[in-house]
Amino acid sequence: MPGPPLPGLPSSPPSGALPVVPPGPSAGLPSGLASGVPPGLADGLPAGWGDGGLSGLPPGRPLHVAGPDGPWEQVHDQLAGQGHALVHTTWGQWLTAALLDPGLRSALGRDWPRYRQTAAPAGRLRFAVSRMVLKHTAAAALQVPADALDLAYRPGGRPHLRGLAEAEVSLAHTDELIVVGISRSGPIGVDAEPVARRPSFELLHPYVCTPEEAAQLAALGEDERALRLLHLWTLKEAYTKALGHGMRRRFSAVGFCRDEQGRTVLAGEPDDAARWILATHLVHGRYLVSSARRPPREIESASRPAPHPLEETGLPPAATLGWQLPGSSGAQPT
Repeated sequence: MPGPPLPGLPSSPPSGALPVVPPGPSAGLPSGLASGVPPGLADGLPAGWGDGGLSGLPPGRPLHVAGPDGPWEQVHDQLAGQGHALVHTTWGQWLTAALLDPGLRSALGRDWPRYRQTAAPAGRLRFAVSRMVLKHTAAAALQVPADALDLAYRPGGRPHLRGLAEAEVSLAHTDELIVVGISRSGPIGVDAEPVARRPSFELLHPYVCTPEEAAQLAALGEDERALRLLHLWTLKEAYTKALGHGMRRRFSAVGFCRDEQGRTVLAGEPDDAARWILATHLVHGRYLVSSARRPPREIESASRPAPHPLEETGLPPAATLGWQLPGSSGAQPT
C-alpha cells in the first residue's frame, strides 16, 4: 500500500502534479536506505551524507519551514552565524497560503505573467509557491518585508534580488520538495533529486563524469554506482548554478575528488584558492539536497573568465534515455 505524502501535501494533488514518492522502505529505495545511509557509502560521501558534512567550512543543515509563518528565527541565525542558510519545504505545505493570499500578484511581481501563462494547474501552483518560499526565506534572513523584495533573473535564469548585491539566492524543486539557498558570503547553488531515482550510468557517464569519476563508478556495484552518480549530478548542478551557468556547462568538464582529509573538493583548485564549500544532505529520508558556495574573496564577476571553458551540455534527449533527467525540474531557469 502506498505510504502517505509528505506533511502538507494534498492527498489528491491537482491534475498534472508530479507523482508522490511514498517514504520508507516501501518506496523502492536501494537496500539499506531506510536508515538514511546506504551500506558502504558513509565513507564515500564525505561531503555530508545525511547528517551534513564539510568541505572547507562546516555547512548548516537544511532548515524545514512549514509555511509563511515560519519558524524563521533559525534561518536568520544561520545566515548571521555562517553566512548562508538552506531552507526546505513542500509545495503542499504552502499551498493554502498561496491560494488565499490576496497579495499574490504583488508578491510574484515580475513573475506574475509567467505564473498566469503556466497552463498546468499543478505547475502554476508549484511555481507560485517556490517564489513565495524564496522571498520569505530572503526576507527572514535579511530582516526585510517579503513584499519589498524584487526577484529578477540574470542571463541563463539565475535568480537574484534586485538592489541587494550582497545577497545571493538559489532555488531548486523536485517532486513536492522545494529548496532555497541564500548566502551573504559568496555565490551559492542548490539542487535536489529523489534518492530513489535510478540514472543509467552507461548512458549518462560520458556527459556527467570526468574520466576519473567514470572509472571509479564503473568499479562499484549497480545500486551504489547509481546512487553515487545521482550524488555527483546534484553536486555538479549546484556548482554550475552557483556560477550562473546551470546546464549550459558540460558536467563532464567539472570534476570532484577527495582531499587528504577525506572532504569532497573541486578537482584542480589551486591550493591557495578559497575552496568551494560543498555539502550533500538527505532530506525527509528520500531526497538528496546538495549545495555549493564559495567564500567572498573569490566571487566571480562578469569580467572574470570562467575557470573552465563553457561547452554545450550535449545531453541526449530524455526520451532517448528512457527516464527523466536529473535536474529537469530544478535546472535553470526554474
